[in-house]
Amino acid sequence: MTETEAIALPTGRPGPFDPPTELAELRGRSPVTPLTYADGHVGWLVTSHALVREVLADRRFSARSELRHLPTGPGGAPAQPAPPGMFVSTDPPEHTRYRHLLTGEFTVRRMRQLTERIGEVTTRYLDAMERQGPPADLVAAFAAPIPAVVICELLGVPEEDRASFMAQSATLMRADLPQEEKIPAYLAMRAHMSELVGAKRARPGDDLLSGLTGGDLTDEELTNIGFMLLGAGLDTTANMIALGSFALLRHPAEAAVLRAEPERAEQVVEELLRYLSIVPFLVRTALEDVELGGELVRAGQTVTLSIQAANRDPGRFPDPDQLDLGRAGGGHVAFGHGVHQCLGQQLARVEMRAAFPALFARFPSLRLAVAPEEVPLRTDMLIYGVHRLPVTWDAP
Repeated sequence: MTETEAIALPTGRPGPFDPPTELAELRGRSPVTPLTYADGHVGWLVTSHALVREVLADRRFSARSELRHLPTGPGGAPAQPAPPGMFVSTDPPEHTRYRHLLTGEFTVRRMRQLTERIGEVTTRYLDAMERQGPPADLVAAFAAPIPAVVICELLGVPEEDRASFMAQSATLMRADLPQEEKIPAYLAMRAHMSELVGAKRARPGDDLLSGLTGGDLTDEELTNIGFMLLGAGLDTTANMIALGSFALLRHPAEAAVLRAEPERAEQVVEELLRYLSIVPFLVRTALEDVELGGELVRAGQTVTLSIQAANRDPGRFPDPDQLDLGRAGGGHVAFGHGVHQCLGQQLARVEMRAAFPALFARFPSLRLAVAPEEVPLRTDMLIYGVHRLPVTWDAP
């Protein structure tokens, strides 16, 4: 294919859990396809599992924000360098410095230490749902508050500030808003985080932000690190819990497996991560000319990596469009790959391993309270999921 044949990124979903059908068609024809971006840039779309992993592991492809173009959104906003501390949009060695400071806070061992507390938080919200009785919005009652409480406690965010942080984060995750309309929420969230950093410096506590104040990070770096971690922790896991619950309710045989064998929660979580792929794509920009999948990606061209397509690649996953809780876990790229692989992935896993079995054990008759097509999908957001999930159950 040539650049004159460049397409727009497919976004239309055939159902709530499936990616655009055009992605599979493109992967079958050519896994590296010319792509037109929102600002008119012509780059590439990668749709195979092997090539997505290859790009994410290749230092010749940059994550720097000032180099990239976005395939969706209003376009037109000039790219800017990442502020100090926003290390997900930087490359090594800058990225390495920040990542090293935080890695110890998100190890498997540290996250396992949080398991008991996460179980307590999960039980608290299940108890509240049971006391209130059916029906309920599972997003507001269960999926959103659990990761919010956990990340806020981890960072040391006071309880009275959490609602405003959640509202501001939701605005920033809107995919359909021009950047200028997000500025008030961005400034408000940063101002709150800056105040919090100042408070931690004055009176450190037993939390992640307080621990970081003892090093050589500036207030600006600390503010941006806190801002980034809080936004990621609020949105991604909440949508996985909500959309994953929706998927299990629409696949009753798989939900029955979870109820009968809650000890398989780890396998359940990995398959839901693969099947749902709530982060639809990542972007990288070539620092030099690179041959990729038989195509020449020129220096300066942005490459969009379809996480959805990679995780449904039949070359890697047999029957990829089936939700199969018996599938051997692992291999998916829901958390990315390489040096930028999601820092908080172990925390997300612990939260989901607690949430799914507990929810379906507490409410054996849990079911949708509306027709499936009435569930409002987050097609207007950067992170996919559901805005609300009305559910009901047989109260005793």
